[in-house]
Amino acid sequence: MKIKRKTALLAFLIFIVVGAGFAYQALRAPVVMAEAPEKIEVTVYNTDLGVVKEYRSKYLDAGVNRILYEGVAALIDPTSVHLKALGSSVSLLEQNFQYDLVSKEKLLQKYVGKNITAYQNIGDTKELVEGTLLAYDGGQMIIKGKDGKIQVFSANSLTLPDLPEGLIIKPTLEWILESDQSKNTTLELSYMTSGMSWNADYVAVVNGADDKLDLTGWVTVINNAGATFNDATLKLVAGDVNRVQNGVAGGYARDEMMVKTAPSAQQFTQENLFEYHMYDLNRKTTLNNNEQKQIELMSADGIPVEKEYVFESQSPYWWYGYQTPSTNVKAMINLNNTEGNGLGIPLPKGTLRVFKADSSGQLQFIGEDSIDHTPKDETVRVYLGDVFDVKAERKQMDYRELSSNYYEYTWETTIKNHKNEDISVTVLENTGGDWEITKENIQHVKESNNRIKWTVPAKANSETKLTYTIRYHTA
Repeated sequence: MKIKRKTALLAFLIFIVVGAGFAYQALRAPVVMAEAPEKIEVTVYNTDLGVVKEYRSKYLDAGVNRILYEGVAALIDPTSVHLKALGSSVSLLEQNFQYDLVSKEKLLQKYVGKNITAYQNIGDTKELVEGTLLAYDGGQMIIKGKDGKIQVFSANSLTLPDLPEGLIIKPTLEWILESDQSKNTTLELSYMTSGMSWNADYVAVVNGADDKLDLTGWVTVINNAGATFNDATLKLVAGDVNRVQNGVAGGYARDEMMVKTAPSAQQFTQENLFEYHMYDLNRKTTLNNNEQKQIELMSADGIPVEKEYVFESQSPYWWYGYQTPSTNVKAMINLNNTEGNGLGIPLPKGTLRVFKADSSGQLQFIGEDSIDHTPKDETVRVYLGDVFDVKAERKQMDYRELSSNYYEYTWETTIKNHKNEDISVTVLENTGGDWEITKENIQHVKESNNRIKWTVPAKANSETKLTYTIRYHTA
């Protein structure tokens, strides 16, 4: 009986000691990891997404540690955090994201019911009030002074004894970690954040003959994530990555940019990433918070281009003889994204702006267009604007119902070339269904079942007519 009592007493004492030890560990003062990362990598996507990976080292005690990891992005997605200890066994028991950043309003709300010292400058004099803050509403404070009087006060400056609990100066991850041993430990942290994006812009300068151009591509990286990433490895991912939508991302203003530089070594190395393309900057850079940074993506000179005049009077959305009247002829330039043309790299989507030198050598803006993600060996087609000296008109000349299921339309397109040079105009017909061209004065090319193309030569200062008959069969 005595042995059992001694055993029970011993077990109880062990429980008390172990429990006290654990409580000591749990209440141990937090370890603040405020140092700059030893290494940081940032990957930015086209649409409001950044992925950050960084490494920091800190001495951890064996057992439970409370870590305050400062300086993460304010727009971090806490659910995306992945923590790994290099060369150590560390378990993440709990995580809290603290983002209640200090401000004047929050400070005073925390100090309601406490003593403060406030100053107000009135002319050349300074009025001092010491007392208990009873309430704060915007710029007005209600203070009960040491003399017991209540005063409504608007202070120019305040003196507060300390920072109230619960307020922080930087977005902070709070972790409860359990380490298997006491040692200096390197932590690898990765997370996703919103507030980061990038886009591509291209600047092209065409030569006098409009048959070659110099092209420079730029990327603009936007960092509104709520953190500065110093001396970071930067990667950009181009492609439409699917994400679960919980809201609409905010837009941003983009500066217009036109910079012409001498050809230089490419700063980015391109590689495939799943079904996307990634561009890796070959040097480190700093992404300051609330900053737009422009970096040259590529540069190539003397790229052959084709100048094309295009007339497309019909909308692609049609129904047999329906037409949308138009007389405008589009000015296009087309370039092949091939290695032989000095390109041959995946071009991210963006805006391509085109310039040309006038008679005095001054560069003038002649148009811009959006281009989509363009793989190598594909053609980039750029619409610059409508041609001033070339007009076209499409008319229905005849219509016949051959039977209950067969119809024929005869069309005439007149090209009016007021230029002092001969040109060719691409005429496009948007159609569909079961059709055939039964008569034409210029040979057509069937680009698809929904599009027919004619290349119409147009003499200088003259009119040229294209006529054709198209027969439809309806089921």
